[in-house]
Amino acid sequence: MRVHLCAVGRLRTGPERELIDDYVTRFDRSGRALSLGPLTEHEVEDKRGGGMAAEADLLARAIPAGALIVSMDERGALVSSPEFAAMLVRWRDSGRQDLAFVIGGADGIDPGLRARADASVSFGKMVWPHMLVRVMLCEQLYRAASILAGAPYHRA
Repeated sequence: MRVHLCAVGRLRTGPERELIDDYVTRFDRSGRALSLGPLTEHEVEDKRGGGMAAEADLLARAIPAGALIVSMDERGALVSSPEFAAMLVRWRDSGRQDLAFVIGGADGIDPGLRARADASVSFGKMVWPHMLVRVMLCEQLYRAASILAGAPYHRA
């Protein structure tokens, strides 16, 4: 199952970019044997200042047709890393070829796009900068793949 990270904003060079690149490489390597990946990033940017609605339109166009959509939202489900790994297995085994994680901009995800999501996941009740959410999601994807592969990365 191909994994897509659809996010508002362009991530330039810097520590976040380095972390994401590292975790994406690790995920692609460990996920391959599990039929997970590759992970592809789709960055969108509303240069006209249309707000959440305009961002939602750009994000919707970045999501592959037929993809299972997961919104990253503070109102989403709070799950442990092993539970997240189990969710990936369920989604992979559901027969969908694509899984799209959606990360909104500074104001979050437009309610209309959020309503289209098949699932919603939260990294806690705190609000995180969307660039850090990308890093955290990539790390959790790698962690999930390592849990599923029985690798020692995750210590519970």
